[in-house]
Amino acid sequence: MNILHLVPVILLTLLMTFQANYYFDAVLGKSRRKPRRTIYFVVFVLLNFFYLATRLPSFLSTLLALIFIFTLAQSYRVELKLKIMFTVMYAALLTTVNIISVYVFSVIDGIDYLKVPVYGPEAIWLFSKVLLLGCSIMFVVIPIVHLIAKRRSFRVHHRSYLLFLIVTAITVYQINVISIYSEKNIFYIFSVLGSLFLNVFIVYVFDNIVEKAHLAHENEQLQRQMDYQDANYEKTVHSFKSIKSIIHDINQQFLYIEECVKRNELAAATEHMHVTMNTIEHAYQRVNSGNLVIDALVTNTLTVGQANGIRIDTRINLHSQHIGIERYDLCVVLGNILDNAVEASKKVRVAEDRYIVVSIHSTASALVIQIMNHTAQPATDLKSDKTDSEFHGFGLTNISRICSKYGGHMTIEQGQGSFNNMVVLPYNTNNV
Repeated sequence: MNILHLVPVILLTLLMTFQANYYFDAVLGKSRRKPRRTIYFVVFVLLNFFYLATRLPSFLSTLLALIFIFTLAQSYRVELKLKIMFTVMYAALLTTVNIISVYVFSVIDGIDYLKVPVYGPEAIWLFSKVLLLGCSIMFVVIPIVHLIAKRRSFRVHHRSYLLFLIVTAITVYQINVISIYSEKNIFYIFSVLGSLFLNVFIVYVFDNIVEKAHLAHENEQLQRQMDYQDANYEKTVHSFKSIKSIIHDINQQFLYIEECVKRNELAAATEHMHVTMNTIEHAYQRVNSGNLVIDALVTNTLTVGQANGIRIDTRINLHSQHIGIERYDLCVVLGNILDNAVEASKKVRVAEDRYIVVSIHSTASALVIQIMNHTAQPATDLKSDKTDSEFHGFGLTNISRICSKYGGHMTIEQGQGSFNNMVVLPYNTNNV
């Protein structure tokens, strides 16, 4: 290969590398990049250089292009099906714009380059012009695709991805058939432009399908989360009723004790007081902070923990029984944090490590909830291991939402086999 051919190939390789990186950043997101991407770029550049510098049969050329494009897609932390889908999409778009570029230069030069072979320096010059124009068009198309295809974390059925790939592959096939067998006139360029528009439109339709499915799924999960919070709230209501019942019973006992004192039957009064105190101790909640929401939810957690062999240490110190947080919101936050801690502790195999520390304290202006528990393995993705993990994922989302509502924050710290979740909620002055 002479220097005349080598220089344009090197420059075009670097340009296509930059463009492919720009494309995948747009459709997959910069935040999804892997920390070490050098090896992917090296493989991409080498295979791309070989692809541009050599003449291969059509099938092998297409296969090689898909391989080095997919190599760069591998440098992103996304699902495999997304990598495959957008690799094929990029190849289809690149094929389309290159066909458009060939037609443009065919019109300008008055030569049908798809049928008339070109050799020597003229071929190198034409090759460079076509790729440069194609890359220029791609730099216009990529932002459009980026605006339409905003990536979401919702999972779509595999059939949707398969249909997407089939339609894109058919589009590439049609473009190649048109370029070989069609007469090169204004209708030809409209056909190719239509194919380019079709690919972008497919992304738009696919994204809308994903969005609607996502909203329907999210609505279902939020309804389940609402039912879950209602259950927590019912625990608080039950505590109200239990306390009222206890107070009513105590009043009756006091009447009897009062009568014993009046009759100077002190022994009977003392004995009945002891019986009453023992009854109250067994009937009253095990946690008595003075705040009914905290008492109900922490007591329930103690009961669940005891049933599952989980030791729970409670450290509750409230500045005042009244907390400037709406009861429903407090149920959401505390209920979800405690539930997640119990869930994680159930997974710990060593009985001695099934341990939860519940620390709740308040000041005159804020409530601080800190829950520490042991975990069977590092919680790298912060997802529940339950079969309804998506449901519990919404629990963390709701905690964050309530933190934002009160101007507070949630902090998560992960250690070796431990998980520490702290929530700070400044009081809502309207509730104080």
